[in-house]
Amino acid sequence: MSKDSEQFPRSARLALLLGKGLLRALGHTWRIRCVNSESWQAIRRAKRGFIFSLWHGQLLPLLWQHRDEGVLILISEHRDGEYVARAATSLGYGLIRGSSSRGADRALISMSRELEAGKEVAITPDGPKGPSQKYAPGALVAAQRSDSFIVPIGVTADRAWRLRSWDRFMIPKPFARVTIAYGEPTKVAASSPRAAANEAPRFEQLMADAGRMSGG
Repeated sequence: MSKDSEQFPRSARLALLLGKGLLRALGHTWRIRCVNSESWQAIRRAKRGFIFSLWHGQLLPLLWQHRDEGVLILISEHRDGEYVARAATSLGYGLIRGSSSRGADRALISMSRELEAGKEVAITPDGPKGPSQKYAPGALVAAQRSDSFIVPIGVTADRAWRLRSWDRFMIPKPFARVTIAYGEPTKVAASSPRAAANEAPRFEQLMADAGRMSGG
């Protein structure tokens, strides 16, 4: 991230997440470049379910990039999740409610069923409270149960505000150049949901690789 990154006031963050008009106005100015997007498009064409895996702090430009595609997004039942939920639904996303801390079992069952039905699900494996860029097991367990691919994603912006939050939430500035890099679709190798959780370090590395592809 360039030295142009700076703090973004919480009040402005709320206005952005709650105001779909403002988000759309800002998103339309971003100059987005995608790297290796063909890696997952073949799975979409085959109508097979898969997981978009993204870090919580990089959520906003990805919400914009994949708007109106019918992707389901896992949203925390924590109060802060309501901000993201409103922004997501205004952009054409479906919701699955729950997280590693609240509603986890219900969310895992819902995710697995949707994936088996051929739906695409976006998950922030370090949300909703961190630690930042540490892979919680939920996405791994859902992918193992449904035999679905996970697509790791990394995002950078040449100019962005950063919140004073655990994830250093990124909001690209107007006319920022945003690069979104997609890693290769990868399956969980474990033979059981319990063993799937042990693959977190491998998927953290895949996320880091995607981040480097994006220029991070």
